[in-house]
Amino acid sequence: MLEDKLLVLKCRRGNREAMRRIYQKYKDLLLTVATGLLHEPAEAEDVVHDVFVAFAQSVEKFQLTGSLKGYLATCVRNLALDRIRAKARRAEGPRPATPSPVTSDPEKDAVATEELIQLQEAMSRLPYEQREVIVLHLKAGLRFREIARLQGVSLSTSHARFRYGMDKLRSLLNGEVQQ
Repeated sequence: MLEDKLLVLKCRRGNREAMRRIYQKYKDLLLTVATGLLHEPAEAEDVVHDVFVAFAQSVEKFQLTGSLKGYLATCVRNLALDRIRAKARRAEGPRPATPSPVTSDPEKDAVATEELIQLQEAMSRLPYEQREVIVLHLKAGLRFREIARLQGVSLSTSHARFRYGMDKLRSLLNGEVQQ
C-alpha cells in the first residue's frame, strides 16, 4: 500500500513510469474481475482500458484513502455494471466467451476448455449480485465489508450472497440444478 501511495504521488507529478507500473501491477487482476462480471473478454478489456484512462485523467485530484487495488476494482465493477445495464436496455443477452487454455497437451487443453466453459455458464446463471460478490471476493481480493459498502447492503447480506452463490455454483456444476 505504501508503494501504491508513492506511485500515485509520482503520477501526480507527471511520472509516466509510475503510471505504467500501476497498470502492470493491476491490469491482470482487473481484467479477471471484468471478465468474471461481463463474460466477454473484448468488452472486459475495454472496461479495464477505460478505467485506466479515467484514472490517468483524474490522478491529479485523486486522493488514495484506502487500497488502490480496491479502488480500481470498484471502478471496474461500476463500469461493468453500467455496461450490463446498457446492454439490458438494448435487450441483448450476454454471449459467453470461449476460453483458450495454453498448454502443449491437446487432451488437457480440451478438458480445461470444457471445464472453463462449464464454469462460465454456471457463473452466468447466478443472479448478478451473487456473481459480483464471488468475483470481487475471490478474484479482486476485496473483503466482504468493502463489497457490502459497494453494493449498499449489510455485511451479513454480502456474506449470504457469497454463500448462496457458491452453493448454487456447486449445484450447477454437479448437475443438480436444471434451468
